[in-house]
Amino acid sequence: MLSIKEEYENEIEILKSRFICHLYPVKNIIEVNNILSKVRKKYNDATHNCYAYVIGDMKQLQKCSDDGEPQKTAGAPMLNALLMNDLTNVLAVVTRYFGGTLLGAGGLTRAYSNSVVECINKANLYELCLMTRFVISIDYTQYSLLEDELRNHDIINEVFGYSIAITFGIKQDEISHFKNVFTSITRGHGILKEDNTYLGLKPRK
Repeated sequence: MLSIKEEYENEIEILKSRFICHLYPVKNIIEVNNILSKVRKKYNDATHNCYAYVIGDMKQLQKCSDDGEPQKTAGAPMLNALLMNDLTNVLAVVTRYFGGTLLGAGGLTRAYSNSVVECINKANLYELCLMTRFVISIDYTQYSLLEDELRNHDIINEVFGYSIAITFGIKQDEISHFKNVFTSITRGHGILKEDNTYLGLKPRK
């Protein structure tokens, strides 16, 4: 499964109707409702603010809304676009400003679907997977040698001081490789602490 770490926006125009799509990373219904409230306030002059979301490591929470568009012409194709791209923990909102020309059911379905797909195509996607959290402490020379390797994992926090402390997550099948690289670069003198497991986002190669 895939997800995102930041918000994305894309706009398309069809027969003078504007379709503005936003993608948001979300983890629960509270975050969804907060974002929807802000979107409706920001675009309170729009004709429609339709949405769809998928949440959970099993995609167990799914919902969509046509927000006044004909039934199943907006929310459903938006939700399908998320599912077809194997996305979870993502909220899609498409704001429409009516341009004066009716698009028909088929035209609306394509417009809302394409709006989400085009926005997904702009996004940096990450693989959602079970990871183990690690904390390392290294010097600046070691960091320069490890930096490219670290960018292949889920960086959670970095603190730069006299030395560098980095908290990050590694897929479980990549732990052995990283430990070998770390030991080689630090010559056995770096500090590597293993913590708990969690669902994290790994950059796609």
